[in-house]
Amino acid sequence: MNQWLKKLSLVFAAGCFGGLLNSLAVWISGETGITALLGVAIAPRLSAAWLYPRLVWGGIWAILFLLPFMQRRLISKGILLSLGPSLVQLFVVFPIKAGKGVMGLELGLLTPLLVLIFNAVWGLAAAIWLRWTGR
Repeated sequence: MNQWLKKLSLVFAAGCFGGLLNSLAVWISGETGITALLGVAIAPRLSAAWLYPRLVWGGIWAILFLLPFMQRRLISKGILLSLGPSLVQLFVVFPIKAGKGVMGLELGLLTPLLVLIFNAVWGLAAAIWLRWTGR
């Protein structure tokens, strides 16, 4: 049980780290006008209320790193696992919770691509954290 809790806390921390880098990438892209230049209306304000749930969800999604596959290819696993939150964002959050249409297309045609890129940042960051900690 102790080893399982150690692994769980490690992947949760990795996911929170990934959530932080993902959030900063989204915020910086909006703040610098990159998303607007691409015709996508995503430019969040950096606040605790916006950041906190993203960190927690990053940690929750990272529990998928415990699945026993691609253990020696963490970077590839991180990118593959980032498809999970991307699909939820594109097909649940944007259309149902935010009312921005399927895949968030009401925010701009490149929204799905940006979601995939930003979530890949999460997966890569979490995988790098796990690699650095020797998991």
